[in-house]
Amino acid sequence: MNQPRVLAEAEYSAAITILRAGGLLGLPTETVYGLAAIATDEKAVRRIYEVKGRPLDHPVIVHIGSIEELDFWGHEISSDTRLLAEKFWPGPLTIIVKRKVIAGDWLTGGQETVALRMPSHPVALKILQELGTGLAAPSANRFGSVSPTTAEHVIADLQDYLDADLDAVIDGGPCEVGVESTIVNCTTKHPTVLRPGAITQEEIDVVLNVKKVELETSHIKAPGLLESHYSPNAKVLLAKDESDLLELMKQIPAKQFVGLIAQEKIGTPNGCIRLAMPQSNNDYAHVVYEALREGDRQILQTIIAVMPEGDDIAIAIRDRLTKAAH
Repeated sequence: MNQPRVLAEAEYSAAITILRAGGLLGLPTETVYGLAAIATDEKAVRRIYEVKGRPLDHPVIVHIGSIEELDFWGHEISSDTRLLAEKFWPGPLTIIVKRKVIAGDWLTGGQETVALRMPSHPVALKILQELGTGLAAPSANRFGSVSPTTAEHVIADLQDYLDADLDAVIDGGPCEVGVESTIVNCTTKHPTVLRPGAITQEEIDVVLNVKKVELETSHIKAPGLLESHYSPNAKVLLAKDESDLLELMKQIPAKQFVGLIAQEKIGTPNGCIRLAMPQSNNDYAHVVYEALREGDRQILQTIIAVMPEGDDIAIAIRDRLTKAAH
């Protein structure tokens, strides 16, 4: 297939027309780019699975344009759930609730729950609000590979799978956050974190006035919970600190170039190509996927990531890198 059309931010009306016609849209959000289709259009949503190579039992997140739509897609909405939505929406928080019939199996993987999020990216939010309905929008890449944070990433990953006459990508610039949303299961007595993201456990604890919300091991299937995910072609090795990095370098053949992702305070050993030098944990999240992709563009066999420390978004970064290295 030929390359799908790339729309400018101002061409949101054309994007809405494409979605209403059953097309797929590469959609910018503050976390990563999603591959969007109207959530109630079963045929279009099933094309998302086909384009991504995504297992049919793996649920997708429904993106909505207002807090009020919680009650359209879900039921038995708890007061804690509403508190989280009021505090963190629009933003990088996905809430899992019990589904209504309108949330079909093609969205939920056959589960009795649905994942909902209200993104804060102005392009995504404008399209959702003018469209007046939810969009299914998992990350716009092939299943299991590195998530896209620019329109160029979407084209590079999916141009051989999208229909140039039906689909498009709207370019909203680089994603602000750079890693996927926090997912919280709100179907239990106490909401629990399934996947870490930019909204931290501590922030959720404060809103709910609880001592601690733990990461949950759950029977509920949700995006990004596989042990191996977010993976480049290169082998990813993980280091705890600079000393650990140097030990790993001793194990790699001298003639092999190695990509390095590490914060500014970490030096670059001989034989390393610096892929990213983030100055903070937020910066690390913003650049980590681009750095993994750059390693593949340079056809590196190995990438070493020195994991960031901290209890903020560093938790999400460590989660993604651990899965990339699995």
